[in-house]
Amino acid sequence: MMAIAGLVVLLVMVFGGFAITGGSLGPVFHALPHEMLIIGGAAVGAIIVANDVGSLKQLGGAFGRIVKGPRFKRADYLAAIFLTVRLMRLLKTEGAVAVEPHVESPQSSSLWAEYPNLKADHFFVHLVTDTLRLLVVSTGTVSSVAIEDVLDTAIETHHHDAMRPATELQTLADALPALGIVAAVLGVVKTMGSIDQPPAVLGGMIGSALVGTFLGVLLAYGIVGPMAARLKTILEADAEIYHVVRRVILASLRNQPQPIVLEAARTAIRPANQPGFTEVFEGVRGK
Repeated sequence: MMAIAGLVVLLVMVFGGFAITGGSLGPVFHALPHEMLIIGGAAVGAIIVANDVGSLKQLGGAFGRIVKGPRFKRADYLAAIFLTVRLMRLLKTEGAVAVEPHVESPQSSSLWAEYPNLKADHFFVHLVTDTLRLLVVSTGTVSSVAIEDVLDTAIETHHHDAMRPATELQTLADALPALGIVAAVLGVVKTMGSIDQPPAVLGGMIGSALVGTFLGVLLAYGIVGPMAARLKTILEADAEIYHVVRRVILASLRNQPQPIVLEAARTAIRPANQPGFTEVFEGVRGK
């Protein structure tokens, strides 16, 4: 909702300020549809040229993320700690046979069913289950350093792919001023073709052409650029939950005391969502 509120403030301030200073909004609004057709059409075409179908779907879904904000809330970070700690404890105390149902069939697992938000995130599920499966297959012979490398690679690969929509939006923002100039130049060409018209008509045509430059700059620095920055922030925030899993698994493999395991996971969470130590510790104990 903050994104929508910011967009409303932006438009009101820009067009309201123009009107208050004596500007006439009529010619601007008259030219907007035509200029938007040129600039918006060129922008959409450029995005299609630069991306495959999968990337376009990913970009389309990103707009919903911009409006909704981060996917994971404070309760989800607590759940990530509790779930991973329980699975690692189960593996250590009862062995591979006990943890196998939760690794091979997480969708039917009673343990995973307690954490529906986490189970709905496919990468989260694969990150946990694939790592545990690797620990089971290696029968205790794999080092924590090797597991750390696998976890880091998986998280880095996923994050790089998840950040693609933000990169595409920023690239589009960088291109929009130039596309606005394209629209303005076409307007000037049109004006030059009507050079025999009265000055009042030519003035209106030149004004319409300049709307293209205005629109390209406004879209770039007022709308698309901030959207790209917000999306990047959201994606980086959501990626923290995977580092929680990483820290629990690594600290457990290194046989750290449980308070250290919990603190290693808790401190990987940004302050806005970070639970207190007592809340995490007593939550793991089932209180």
